[in-house]
Amino acid sequence: MAKKISAAAKAELSEWARGFALLSDPTRLGVLKLLAAGPRNVTALCTALGLKQPTISHHLGLLRMGRLVIGTRQGKSVVYTTNKKNLKELTSAIAKLTPSK
Repeated sequence: MAKKISAAAKAELSEWARGFALLSDPTRLGVLKLLAAGPRNVTALCTALGLKQPTISHHLGLLRMGRLVIGTRQGKSVVYTTNKKNLKELTSAIAKLTPSK
């Protein structure tokens, strides 16, 4: 008989699903890729991705809510970095879903 999934495991799966949904957008992936290379502000992200400020700010807001990026105020600007701990947990989830040979 199949074993039931615990409430804790269901919660973990829901968390994974939210993280994967955040990664399903090319703009958000582009933001994460740029931030993986180093901290950047919105202006730098706009220039690199060729997108307008409201679009980048929208995607950064979603990534912040998903705890995949961290914003730190520096004067009048906010500098963004990846949340390495949470991204590592998400990539670990992918590894758990990949069968080993």
